[in-house]
Amino acid sequence: MNKYLVRGILLTVLGIGIGIAGSYLQSGEHDIYKWIYIVAVLLFGIGFLTIVYSLIRKIERKSILNERQEQQENNE
Repeated sequence: MNKYLVRGILLTVLGIGIGIAGSYLQSGEHDIYKWIYIVAVLLFGIGFLTIVYSLIRKIERKSILNERQEQQENNE
């Protein structure tokens, strides 16, 4: 696992956890839950985008390695 995938998973799980905490606070009639939901959605979104970014980087890296290998085979 690369660092972007780990960070993405952590941020996504953290966003879900904070969202659950916001849901708990909403049932207790606290007004701060709205801000907690906003933070939860932002963390979840950033985590999800980081996971997608890590997958794109992985695909791009594989294609670069394949291209280099083909060039090396053609030069030999």
